[in-house]
Amino acid sequence: MWIWIAVVVVAVIIMGAAGVRLLGRLDGLRRAAVRLQRRQAEAAKLQEAALELQQTVLGVQQRAELIQEHAILKRG
Repeated sequence: MWIWIAVVVVAVIIMGAAGVRLLGRLDGLRRAAVRLQRRQAEAAKLQEAALELQQTVLGVQQRAELIQEHAILKRG
């Protein structure tokens, strides 16, 4: 009888230790997921900024073309 109790106690201790390790890994995964979400939000902001910059460059390019056309017309 005492042998069975000892076996059960040892099994519970082993399962508890495995559970604690698993919870530690899950906490690490949770932190990694939070970091990943933060980076994803930063990437979305950078993408928006890149699109705005692209629009600005396009506008500057169009203005430069207009100025060049005006300069050509003044010469000719």
